[in-house]
Amino acid sequence: MSSRSTIEWTEVTWNPTTGCDRISAGCDNCYALALAKRLKAMGTPKYQNDGDPRTSGPGFAVTVHPDTLDQPYRWRTPRVVFVNSMSDLFHAKVPLDFVRQVFDVMAGTPQHTYQVLTKRSARLRKLADKLEWPPNVWMGVSVETEDQLGRVDDLRAVPAAVRFLSCEPLLGPVTGLNLDGIDWVITGGESGPKARSVDPAWVREIRDACQEADVAFFHKQWGGRTPKAGGRELDGQIWNEMPRPASLQ
Repeated sequence: MSSRSTIEWTEVTWNPTTGCDRISAGCDNCYALALAKRLKAMGTPKYQNDGDPRTSGPGFAVTVHPDTLDQPYRWRTPRVVFVNSMSDLFHAKVPLDFVRQVFDVMAGTPQHTYQVLTKRSARLRKLADKLEWPPNVWMGVSVETEDQLGRVDDLRAVPAAVRFLSCEPLLGPVTGLNLDGIDWVITGGESGPKARSVDPAWVREIRDACQEADVAFFHKQWGGRTPKAGGRELDGQIWNEMPRPASLQ
């Protein structure tokens, strides 16, 4: 099933897979792992195979849900869809055949725009030439600190119509960010009871890099105990820029 999203840069979420594990600092306080734990405890059928959100490793459960693949065909109006808000489509435990099935659905519903985000950029790059890339699929990678800048290079090798970066939760500066081949950058601070603070200077540096490179910039939130606690304004402005695929320019 899909659900209306409170995420500012999308409209609905669609989760053909569930389950994940931590691979970098941005995962430490992952909202999806905490939510999956609650849904499992509530008896939600889709999350009964997910592992304990406090653990990770080879035994952590990732589950594919073929019964969700028909959902986008039943949406009556065009939607902007965040794919796998509760998982990672390019996790090693998601079979290539299932990734292809998800891409087939996206290709078969061109009225929708799909936003796919991964931290597994190495596998994304490895599988890219084994997939058909329809023009309604936007592909992104997470970049929380300079340690993840290699993910941007992997993304550049992918033939997606739109390539984007999610710098959320932004945990440090990303000085030297190369935006060649990138269409959109999202920034945001962490939220939740253990939220780590974001330095506005880190965000300004990314915004300025986007403006210099003519790349769309979207500041989602400052974060805090709740996502909206710190508001969204950067230097007195709400930054809501969205990318424009080359086919629309």
